[in-house]
Amino acid sequence: MKKIVGVYRNQNMHWVGDGFPVKNLFSYDRLGQAISPFLLLDYASPYKFEPSHEPRGVGSHPHRGFETVTIAYQGEVTHQDSHGGGGTIKTGDVQWMTAGAGLVHEEFHSPTFAEKGGLFEMVQLWVNLPAADKMTAPKYQAIDAQEIPVIALDNDAGQIRVIAGQYLQHQGPASTFTPVNVWDTQLKAQHVQHIHVPVDHNTLLVVLEGEVLLNGSEKVQDNSVVLFAQDGEAEIQIEALQATKFLVLTGKALNEPIQGYGPFVMNSKEEIVQAFHDFNHGKFGEIPDSA
Repeated sequence: MKKIVGVYRNQNMHWVGDGFPVKNLFSYDRLGQAISPFLLLDYASPYKFEPSHEPRGVGSHPHRGFETVTIAYQGEVTHQDSHGGGGTIKTGDVQWMTAGAGLVHEEFHSPTFAEKGGLFEMVQLWVNLPAADKMTAPKYQAIDAQEIPVIALDNDAGQIRVIAGQYLQHQGPASTFTPVNVWDTQLKAQHVQHIHVPVDHNTLLVVLEGEVLLNGSEKVQDNSVVLFAQDGEAEIQIEALQATKFLVLTGKALNEPIQGYGPFVMNSKEEIVQAFHDFNHGKFGEIPDSA
């Protein structure tokens, strides 16, 4: 079984805008190449919002050089960007946005959710782009819940949703630039599951809810990320000590320099300076007023 390199837990919440109360579970500034091609993951654990006439969220801001992946567990988010992408993702849906050469976007609770209020729960994952594709044209993938293959685990143990990549011949709907797997998993209490991952990928297990026992020896609580070694092994044993929700993230490492500052992730400081210059000179476009 794959060796566990580290377990990192964060229960400290901070606000992104006024609509996203998140816990940062991993980021490239701490873990670097060990998590490539992944960069960052914020978990907005269940939070009750009261009804509001004004949607909460985060206003217009730029990105360049990577992709954002938003998984909606509860609640609704409406997205608009300067390249015509947009829409509302609801419970079970996924938004996969390629910032590429640069765009400006905004994310708010949908008007319907804002008016009704309720529990809000989301994950946002950042996926790095290889140097050759950092200046690709921006694009937007709206993935409805019904498009995502659901694999029922044996003995009614739970399920795996294949958002990106492949698991047991089930192909996820997300289009990716490099080999990446994103498996959204639920495992019922007292059940054991063996997960097989590509031996040449970096592998992360993100425990959102519950508690698991990994490889028969390591207890991991909620709001944690587990980093595994690239040791030629392909199997992880997961026992749910409580009903558990977790993500399995695997990807082929890019093995390229990572230079990031705020909303930009490139390969050099010069490219970061250029990104700021281009944004300040309007090259990322504007969100249409009619949006």
